[in-house]
Amino acid sequence: MTKLTSELAGFATGPITTTAAARLITALSVLDWFSVGCAGAEEPVSRIIRDMVLSEGGMGQAHLFGGAAVPARAAALVNGTVSHALDYDDTHFAHIGHPSVAVIPAALALGELHELPLVAVQEAALVGMELSIRAGLWLGRGHYQTGFHQTATAGAFGAAAAAGRLVGLTPDQMAQVFGLAATRSAGLKAQFGTMGKPYNAGIAASCGVEVVQLVQRGFVANPNAMEGPAGFGATHHGADDLDAALDGIGQTWLFEGVSHKFHACCHGLHAALEAARSLDIAEPEVAEMAVKTHPRWMSVCNQPAPDTGLGAKFSYRTVLAMRALGYDTARLDSYSERVCADPRLQRLRDHITVEADETLTETQAHLSVLRRDGQRLEASHDLLEPLSLANREERVRAKSAKLIGGQMSDEIWSLLRTGGSAAELATRMAE
Repeated sequence: MTKLTSELAGFATGPITTTAAARLITALSVLDWFSVGCAGAEEPVSRIIRDMVLSEGGMGQAHLFGGAAVPARAAALVNGTVSHALDYDDTHFAHIGHPSVAVIPAALALGELHELPLVAVQEAALVGMELSIRAGLWLGRGHYQTGFHQTATAGAFGAAAAAGRLVGLTPDQMAQVFGLAATRSAGLKAQFGTMGKPYNAGIAASCGVEVVQLVQRGFVANPNAMEGPAGFGATHHGADDLDAALDGIGQTWLFEGVSHKFHACCHGLHAALEAARSLDIAEPEVAEMAVKTHPRWMSVCNQPAPDTGLGAKFSYRTVLAMRALGYDTARLDSYSERVCADPRLQRLRDHITVEADETLTETQAHLSVLRRDGQRLEASHDLLEPLSLANREERVRAKSAKLIGGQMSDEIWSLLRTGGSAAELATRMAE
């Protein structure tokens, strides 16, 4: 067994010591995932993939956002897709991926199938999300820049780890799981701005459940397929950075650095929007705006003139114009064809420029605004600026309340913090 696979398999199956911060942030991510999934349950991509799965029938093993129960693998596919439909879920910038939408659907599906307590599901989800970040670091930035979607590729290994931990796989079985996931893990950035992006998350979640169930049944794969000359890393432009992937694993929880979204758009836009919050920008007074961002975001969220709500979620010019016009970028209904067609927005958008700046990190942005009275305003923001646990909890719970209502949000939070079963959470998704 190769070093990477051995270390990851041992971590995924062995005893762990978590921190209070890791446990709280995991619970917040589950609440956030649940909320954005409920809010996105009737999006077009959500209806399409749910209708396809329901048309196939099958045993009712795990519940879906929007209702009904289906086989666990199908539930992971649907719930992973649905929870990423709004692109309003958490992001980790260590590897530029969305940990929750790939891992939590797989963990919850098997947790419900095997009638497990919710605390076990949360622990497995934490391990899986941590492992997805580690796998992403092993693959490196070149993997992402080449065009692979880390949420789907690294996320598949995290989903498999969470699912395998819940059913009690041995390290050798987990190595088989990772080897098989290496041949199923897939997802391209070419799908950004389309229904294919949330589908990537569903693919990863479904992969995690599928490979675990196959290995449980005795399926044999190459346990070293992540590494090696023809392995996943070598064939997917991986950096093979073992130091980044394994440093402190089991002792240091990189997941604690996850960022929750407070704007309903691509996380690459958030630093610019947070900078805009600190400036007095209103459409009548704005002559021009210029945003500087890390070069990697130029190919991700710099659509110049989208005409759909989904496209607007990947456009600096559009979201900054929305902000100046008074549209609430935290509201889901701000991203629509109607808003994109607003002639005021289209005029202002033409006076906004976006530049790549290699001196900025991926979590930073700088905004410059020239007012019509000649005054120039400037602000910078870094998404990695410290956010206290109390502040994080307050903002995530407030976001959740807006999405699913205060009463349901409080009930789900109480369930996550005081115990219960996976089935209790899953059945609430289907209401």
